[in-house]
Amino acid sequence: MQRMTRQRSAVADLLADVDEFRSAQQLHEQLRGRGEGIGLATVYRTLQNLADVGEVDVLRSADGESLYRRCARREHHHHLVCRTCRTTVEIDGPTVESWAARVGASHGFSDIEHTIELFGTCTGCARAGTSGAVVEVGAGADGA
Repeated sequence: MQRMTRQRSAVADLLADVDEFRSAQQLHEQLRGRGEGIGLATVYRTLQNLADVGEVDVLRSADGESLYRRCARREHHHHLVCRTCRTTVEIDGPTVESWAARVGASHGFSDIEHTIELFGTCTGCARAGTSGAVVEVGAGADGA
């Protein structure tokens, strides 16, 4: 168990306040905006530690950047993410789970792990006609 440092607490508090996935750089900027004197390397380390113990989920953006989010659910789940505003919905995938187990077993593998994330355009962004125009993270679907 890691001790709760001021920096770790600041990162954890910020993650509790955001709903969408954010990069370490974006989180660092927000922390600095809150007056936190925390280095980017510390943010990266803290996020990795939180991911290692299952307190945050990590996904890769289209350009390969790691994005972080504190999820409401601790058990295995997947995400449906708006590629415009990054609104995220936690979803179950029982069909995916059974498919992954079958594929593994058919090749003689067991203890199968997988990561599946679905990306699309949420209703709000589709209605606003912003699908494909990526909003800067931190801004909502309305650009605010």
